[in-house]
Amino acid sequence: MLDSGVPLDNITYSTLITAARRCRQFAKAVEWFERMYSPSPDAPAVLPDEVTYSAVLDVYAQLGMKEEVLALFDRARGSGWKPDHVAFAVLAKMFGEAGDYDGIQLVFREMREVGVRPNIFVYNALLEALGKTGKPGLARSLFEEMVAQGVEPNARTHTALAKIYGRARWGRDALQLWDQMRAKKVPADSILCNTLLSMCADVGLVAEAEQLFGEMKDPKLDDVPKPDKWSYTAMINIYGSIKDADRALQLFVEMLEAGIEANIMSYTIVIQCLGKANRIRDAVEVLEAGLERGLRPDDRLCGCLLSVVALSTGDETELVLASLEKFNPNLVKLVRTLGDAQATTDEIKEELKAMLNGADSEVRRPYCNCLIDICHNHGLPPQRAGQLFRLAQGYGLYSKLHIRKDNEWLLDLRSLSIGAAKTAFDDWMSTLSDHAAAQGQPLPQSFNVFTGSSTHKFAQGLASAFAALLEEMAVPFRPSESQVGSFVSSRDEVRPEMMAQSYTDGYVLKF
Repeated sequence: MLDSGVPLDNITYSTLITAARRCRQFAKAVEWFERMYSPSPDAPAVLPDEVTYSAVLDVYAQLGMKEEVLALFDRARGSGWKPDHVAFAVLAKMFGEAGDYDGIQLVFREMREVGVRPNIFVYNALLEALGKTGKPGLARSLFEEMVAQGVEPNARTHTALAKIYGRARWGRDALQLWDQMRAKKVPADSILCNTLLSMCADVGLVAEAEQLFGEMKDPKLDDVPKPDKWSYTAMINIYGSIKDADRALQLFVEMLEAGIEANIMSYTIVIQCLGKANRIRDAVEVLEAGLERGLRPDDRLCGCLLSVVALSTGDETELVLASLEKFNPNLVKLVRTLGDAQATTDEIKEELKAMLNGADSEVRRPYCNCLIDICHNHGLPPQRAGQLFRLAQGYGLYSKLHIRKDNEWLLDLRSLSIGAAKTAFDDWMSTLSDHAAAQGQPLPQSFNVFTGSSTHKFAQGLASAFAALLEEMAVPFRPSESQVGSFVSSRDEVRPEMMAQSYTDGYVLKF
């Protein structure tokens, strides 16, 4: 066109920009948009139209260029442009991704100002945005407004709302939504059903999940999708949560017999469930069968096997370690070094460093938690747990446990296992003792140990185990009356000699 002297008009630019956007060549789309404003002998400047503005807003949003999106929106509005549904959906999605509730409110105001009534795409974008900003009540109100306005929800609408309810732990609301869909014979897709199953797993709705899963398996129901690997994984997760190893394993076998290849998450959940049920040999058999089927273990599965090692005894420990050694020899070498009474701190440090270098950052602390549990449960040399904790602390894995305020010192144990929490508490008590012994270093007025409180129906959290540990150690920390999962004490109750004694007694945990 340029060689023939045909000038590029708005439609041409818009087509090129849209094509680049659909091909995910966002930089190219921006280049063409900027060229519209830069006149040249063979291509005069062209003012964008509403379609072009909407396309470029989406491009900027895809690139994460929030300031450019807002600047272009304001500039376009100033030129008399009336945003369309696409533009508002782009803004809603962008603000939702950023968790910017004020931005979502801006979208509502702008739509009212220009007189644009949301269509299904805008409603979906707004619902998803409200979900990401943690506003389940507003999302429900918006959904009710949408229905009242005569806009028919689609599968994406129901999925977005189900995710919002699940994240807010509004399990009954999510299932009520499902019942309404079934009453209206609204077709459901796999994403929606799997979202509902996962939500049931999160909030512990076993019977409701079984009913939904039964409907998915019912050959007479054509408007409900058949279970896939994610459906089975969600159900296995539910049975794992209630420690029903038999049903978890039965469903796992059923999935394989149905020709549905299990994902690594399914293997991890089943192995963990069998380990907690003290069926160590069965857990190893599931792992070995998976390896024969081509399973490629990831860091999470390795962490799961470490937890099984912590729960095992005698020959069964060696069975798990032998399987784990096939794909993570560094981890097994570290476990054996920890059990060697002659191993030095430097040797442990080298093996720990090698293990951490081979693991993703998100699993390094869970690995160390499990290793400390192994130290406690397997009767390793009494100093091992403390050595490992301090070495991991040196690598920054336990760097934010201690919080010091003027009148209160806190110990945050929420992300620790029971054994790691006990070790961290011992270390903290030693720190308090050292601080009390130092001249001119008065202790704060109060102390607070926070274990958190699980909201899962079937969870047996750290709080109850830690309460039993405090009772066994006879230290003056008591449950807080104002905050669940918090244990408090005062300066008058905490004596230096008691702190030193509690640290050196070396209690053995019983899991």
